Amino acid sequence: MFTGIVGATGTITSLDRLADRLALRIEAPYHDLELGESVAVDGACLTVVDRGPGWFTVEAVVTTRGRTRFERLECGSVVNLERAMAVGDRFGGHIVQGHVDGVGAVRAVQSVADAVLVDIEVPAEVAELCVPHGSVTVNGVSLTVNAMPKPSVLQVSLIPFTLQHTTLGTVRVGDEVHLEADVIGKYVRQLMNARATQ
Repeated sequence: MFTGIVGATGTITSLDRLADRLALRIEAPYHDLELGESVAVDGACLTVVDRGPGWFTVEAVVTTRGRTRFERLECGSVVNLERAMAVGDRFGGHIVQGHVDGVGAVRAVQSVADAVLVDIEVPAEVAELCVPHGSVTVNGVSLTVNAMPKPSVLQVSLIPFTLQHTTLGTVRVGDEVHLEADVIGKYVRQLMNARATQ
């Protein structure tokens, strides 16, 4: 489990595309990763399959590739990283599973005073789980839904710290982002759907 508090950014140094998987080697400031450890890469929970001083490798299988933008990344791409939460850690963000629900598209980026407002067009299955002032994960970053200007668009407000310490500081109109809706909303939806069919 994760909390959406990005601990570092990493740079993809190689992408090996094989028939059934995509291996990503990432240069990162980690020196004590263990094989089999989970790391959220732009919000997607992936398993460390190889590592060395200042780098590690993860693999995205076909289901992960179908739900993410990993297939469209290139060498040199920078990604947000978060190691799995340990028992006793501070719970700084919100409950993040590392299960990407869909890919959104940035539609507007606007500076307002000391913040940056970002409008993201999201898939319907994500939009129906978002509420103003609720939680959403964007590229692995725990954020608050600032507003929903349209039924298919959510807006987040990025503070200077987030802009400086995550890849969201370089987001531009047209960029794709990973989205994970609040897990509590998912359970509520499932319970309501089950109740409606009774």
